Amino acid sequence: MKKNYFFKVWHDIQTLFLSGLFTLLPFTLTIALFIFSFKLINSWLEPVYHLEPIYLRSIPGSQLFFVIGAIFFFGLLIRLLFLEPIIHFLEKIFFKIPLMKQVYGGFKQLVNAFSAQSEFAFKQVVVVPFPTAVSYSIGFLTSEIPQQILPFTQEKFFYVFIPTTPNPTSGFLIQIAQKDIIPIDLNRQEAMSLIISGGIIQPDRFK
Repeated sequence: MKKNYFFKVWHDIQTLFLSGLFTLLPFTLTIALFIFSFKLINSWLEPVYHLEPIYLRSIPGSQLFFVIGAIFFFGLLIRLLFLEPIIHFLEKIFFKIPLMKQVYGGFKQLVNAFSAQSEFAFKQVVVVPFPTAVSYSIGFLTSEIPQQILPFTQEKFFYVFIPTTPNPTSGFLIQIAQKDIIPIDLNRQEAMSLIISGGIIQPDRFK
């Protein structure tokens, strides 16, 4: 009897501990991640510290807020002063410099891919048979493949970018026939959350 009572008390203690642990863990991990990211970004922005006004240097993390403010200010200047021609002129210079052309062009297209206003943006979230014919992966439809690249077929083929988990900045670019592409009811933000979390974070509207 005493033995059963002891096991019951021990089970209750374990239950209470695990309940507290699993309740607090998401909060603590989230806060820890933000603190780590904040410190990491501040270390990257250390050179900005010397460009700040003196009265800002005593504020912890002022580099990050200074950069954010500078970006907003730059965006405002572009809109008010119509600086797009100057930006395009600088881009033309970059595209004429060997090596810099490839690096800048790659970053430019990658950034544009996540911009909804860009013609290079990921157009649609799809499911495709990858890496085998009997397994499927979430991907992003990017563009139709020109017939000159695939002259051996009259069928339409498309490029699909398949991000990896948990780092979606790397992945696979595949060429796939239109008939094998399955559109799904996910927007890009929902698909990214699903991919980064390894399938744990499901869209709230499907719960």
